[in-house]
This record gives sequence, C-alpha cells and structure tokens, in this order.
Amino acid sequence: MPKSFPAAELEAAAGAAPVQWQPVRSGGYGTNSAHWLVELADGRRAFVKVALDDTAAEWLRSEHLVYAAVQAPFIPELVGWHDGEQTLLAIADLSDAHWPPPWTPEQIDAVCAALDELHATPPPPELPPIADEREWLNGWELVAEDAEPLLSTGLCSRGWLEQTLPTLLETGRTCALAGDAFLHLDVRSDNLCLRDGRAVFVDWNLAHVGNPLLDIVAWLPSLRLEAGPEPGELVADSEGLAALLAGFFAARAGLPPPPTAPRVREFQRRQAEVALPWAAAELGLPPP
Repeated sequence: MPKSFPAAELEAAAGAAPVQWQPVRSGGYGTNSAHWLVELADGRRAFVKVALDDTAAEWLRSEHLVYAAVQAPFIPELVGWHDGEQTLLAIADLSDAHWPPPWTPEQIDAVCAALDELHATPPPPELPPIADEREWLNGWELVAEDAEPLLSTGLCSRGWLEQTLPTLLETGRTCALAGDAFLHLDVRSDNLCLRDGRAVFVDWNLAHVGNPLLDIVAWLPSLRLEAGPEPGELVADSEGLAALLAGFFAARAGLPPPPTAPRVREFQRRQAEVALPWAAAELGLPPP
C-alpha cells in the first residue's frame, strides 16, 4: 500500500479533487495494486487502482485501452486516468452492487446476456487476437515437458495422464480460438457484479479478440465452485475448449505461487478439479 494516497494525480485525472478516500482489500488474487474508494468534490464516487510495480502498470494500461474506447452497460464508466511517476485508473464505484456469490439462475442468465452483448460489441482495434497466444493457454504443452507439478497435486494419476495426454495435447492444439468477438477473458465472480438486473464486468487487462465461446467456458469452472450448475448444463459442447482450459489450470496448479498472487495456485487447482472431468467426459476419456 502506498504511504500516501495520490490525491493530486487523481484530481488531475478526474477533474475534481478527492475529499475522502479509504483503502479497500481487493477480492482478486493479485497484490501488486493498491485499491481505494474515493469521494470527489463534485459528488462522484470512484474506485481507484494504483499500480505498485511495472507489471501492474502495464495491466492498468491494458485496462485503460478498453475503458477509453468502450461505453456500454457491461462496463463501468471511466472516471480518470493518470500515467506518469504513478499509474492509476479510476472507474465508477460499484460497491453498492451485488457481488456474487451467492448466485441465482436469473443472475447467471444476466451474465450470459452481458457476454452476448460484449461479444457483439466492436472491440478496440488495438486488442490482440487470443489465437496468437495458444501456447500460453494450452497448459498440456507444459505438462508434456514436465508432468511432475501436475502429478504432485493429486488431480490425476500417472497412468491416467499417460493414457490421455496425446488426446488432450491434440485437442489443445486444434480447438478453435480464432474469431473477431470482443473477449473479457477473465470472467469470474471477483471480476463482475450485478446492478439493476444487469451484469457489469471489471478488470479488463486480459481483453482480446477471438472465439466468443472461450469467455463462457473459462467462467464455468469457477461458477461451479460457487454452487453454480455443472458446466455441461450451460455449454453442451465446448468444442474442445474445456480441455484447453483444463490444461491451463492443471499445468499451473502444482507450480510455486507467484509473489504477487500467493493464493492463485489453490484456486487454479480447484478449477482444474471441475474442468478435468468435464473435458474427459466431452472427449470420451476415462475420468481422472
């Protein structure tokens, strides 16, 4: 946490002086940004993220690219942006919205509707295609190089992995990622809220363009962990994307946690517990 709140930078960015501010703990898994709830002199309330290292600054620049280009019900209003000695992003305060869980069927439907609206929205032209980053997504490549981190988690046996890895690798290499849809690519409960029956997404640093099915497939394992439906109830055929995402989670679950996200590996392991059986069932493989 910075020793002092960057009041002057926020005033320059937002066009109004902050009159009250309080630090808040993020619901996410990273620790390299500071978060504040702020009241401005003109009555607006804002949520402010301040980068604490160069990586966080790059993430905020990626987010700002989206906020500056898109105005839609599924994204908060941009309040201010400053990129200098300190990098900060201010968006409209959503603390009075419902941040799931718990979930209701109507709220799940609202997220699906918001994703449909997002995917039909022209993306900012600077967004990269997710198809160019298949190697990053397809964790089965990492498992093929070194299976021990995955096997150390107990998510599957060595025999199961030896039997199924050729199919999982091939599926990860060939499933469809290309497309021109605007993707959030990090849909989960700490990155969305519901207000007036509509879903609003935050944390846009992973936004890409590509196959719209990827957004919902990537969301469903975390939704199931929060007492949501089984993934197959919402997506009858993931077209191989369930296997791709299962590999992403499984390959990382047994690795040491990154310094800026000490809790993320356990969350990845729990998502893999959902995604691996889903992928195996779709591909006609034995359960792990």
